[in-house]
Amino acid sequence: MNTYIELVKTYPIYSVMIQFTVLGTLGDIFSKWMQRGTIFMPYKLRIVFLKMLEWAFLAIVIKYAFVGFQGFIDVVIAQGFLPELNLFGRAFSVSVAMNLQFGLLLVILHRFLDNLISQENNWENIDKGMFSLIWFWIPAHTITFMLDKPYQIGLAAIWSLVLGVILGYFNKTKVSN
Repeated sequence: MNTYIELVKTYPIYSVMIQFTVLGTLGDIFSKWMQRGTIFMPYKLRIVFLKMLEWAFLAIVIKYAFVGFQGFIDVVIAQGFLPELNLFGRAFSVSVAMNLQFGLLLVILHRFLDNLISQENNWENIDKGMFSLIWFWIPAHTITFMLDKPYQIGLAAIWSLVLGVILGYFNKTKVSN
C-alpha cells in the first residue's frame, strides 16, 4: 500500500490516468457482459483503445474537479457560508457540490465522447445518467471524500467499474454493440 501511495503522490496525473483507463474501460466492458449475460469481446480493439483514451482524458478532468471542489468547500466554510463540518458533513458537502455542478457537465461530456467514438448520435436515457449523480455518485463520493486524499481517486475509479456493472445489470434488455 505504501508503494501505491507514493506513486499517487509522486505522479498524481499519470496515476489517475492509469487507474481510470483500466477500471473505467473494464466498467464499459463489464456493462456489456452484464447486458448480454455472457463474457465476450464487446468492442473491436480500435474502440477499446479509443475508450481507454477517453477514460484517460476524463481522469484528468475528474482529478482537477476533486481538487477544485475540495478547495471550494474549504473557501465556503472559511467565508462562513457553511459551518465547520465534521468528516462526514465535509465529505457530503464536497460530493453534493461537485456532483450537482461538475457532474452534469461530466455526464454530457462522457456521452459526447462515447458518441464520437461509436460515431453515433445517441442521447437516449441521458436523464438516467444525470439521475445517477443523485442515487449513486453523491453517496459514493461521500464515502470517497471521507478517505485520505491518496485513496480518493483510486476509489473513484473503482466506483466507475461498479457503476458499469450496475448499469449493465439493469439494462439487460438493451443489447447493442
